[in-house]
Amino acid sequence: MTTVNGYEQSDNEQRLAILNLPSLEAKAKAIIPTGGFGYIVGGAEDDWTLRQNTKAFTHAQIVPKALSDIEAPSTATTVFGLDLKTPIMMAPVAAQGLAHAKGETDTAKGVAAVGALMSQSTYSSTSIADTAAAGAGAPQFFQLYMSKDWAFNYSLLDEAKKAGVKAILLTVDATVDGYREQDIINDFQFPIPMANLQKFSEGDGAGKGIGEIYAAAAQKIGPDDVRRIAEYTDLPVIVKGIQSPEDAMRAIGAGAAGLYVSNHGGRQLNGGPASFDVLPAIAKAVNHRVPIIFDSGIRRGSHVFKALASGADLVAIGRPVLYGLALGGAEGVQSVFEALNHELEITMQLAGTKTIEDVKHAPLTHFQYAD
Repeated sequence: MTTVNGYEQSDNEQRLAILNLPSLEAKAKAIIPTGGFGYIVGGAEDDWTLRQNTKAFTHAQIVPKALSDIEAPSTATTVFGLDLKTPIMMAPVAAQGLAHAKGETDTAKGVAAVGALMSQSTYSSTSIADTAAAGAGAPQFFQLYMSKDWAFNYSLLDEAKKAGVKAILLTVDATVDGYREQDIINDFQFPIPMANLQKFSEGDGAGKGIGEIYAAAAQKIGPDDVRRIAEYTDLPVIVKGIQSPEDAMRAIGAGAAGLYVSNHGGRQLNGGPASFDVLPAIAKAVNHRVPIIFDSGIRRGSHVFKALASGADLVAIGRPVLYGLALGGAEGVQSVFEALNHELEITMQLAGTKTIEDVKHAPLTHFQYAD
């Protein structure tokens, strides 16, 4: 263990034998300190939307396909002009130093090892430059939590461009923080400095609660901000936090090069719908104008398949990767992606789909089972 400000960080570095992603949570809980684990695992209020995110995948069923005359399906795909070995990417989860001493740098290494896409948060434990360097040239996106201070925003965007990121993820569903009861119960304050806050103008983040961090965030975010960021960076801007066709159209009208359908893993508006339940209507409205990233609730390869078949082009995972990071560092992250990708390959074979493009056209049936 590594200790920072009294907080014990894992320094495990090992391959993991993974039965399935849900099994990782209890193992990670045993080694991540209570406050840090509560921040990672918790949702808003009573976690209703968080729970629905995974349950919603039972609302659609995959149609098995026999006599399909295929073998060895390929998970390779091309999105945003990037050639990737898997449609599964890393979500921009904040403060990964809560799970492991090397934080986002180990995550970037593990993600790069499987040929996946990495994204990092404004509130990361390591700097944009260090995270990019750890990926050794593998593609990365940078997620911006817009500040009220545009000098701060520009400094982050400058650093991201210098680091060679391929796109900006603009988070628009977190203008205030959700009511996260785990953090209240644990009186949680960030024990580890956030490199981007430390380097620039808003303190280092250590010793602050999530409410204090969000207090500096912009509460007013509109279409003009999408245009402003795109013009300033000359990079694709992907709007993250889309949960309705109307918002999807508004983002595209503002110049968004992509959409990210997500309810923030159930951490913001509790009582809102599961992300998977709103995905088909959004995809229908978008009609392939721009690529769609999807997250919230992904735990199985069949979930990835269903999201792709419902209109997503990429599928992001968050919490399970942090559990793998805590348990095994970069190799643990790699193990998580490989386990989920293996499940996806099995599902693809049994559904008669040779390529990710085939998956996108695979039929689903819809029936809502009682709990």
